[in-house]
Amino acid sequence: MAKTQLNVRVDEATAETARARASQRGISVNRYIEELVLGDQGESGRTFVQAAADFMKQYESVFAEEFGAEREGRR
Repeated sequence: MAKTQLNVRVDEATAETARARASQRGISVNRYIEELVLGDQGESGRTFVQAAADFMKQYESVFAEEFGAEREGRR
């Protein structure tokens, strides 16, 4: 995959924390930031799936009433 350069400005404390965390993990700051972003994407996906599951649970009876018989081949 082609890489692109992204320049960001953070305060010195944030930069030092990023350097330290990357060093602790034995990876570059670039890789550390990339993993944070990818993890954030994954969290968004999990949040969406959980919200969809909560919605389905909340309206389960409505869906069953509307589509239950059809799903069971009775309509």
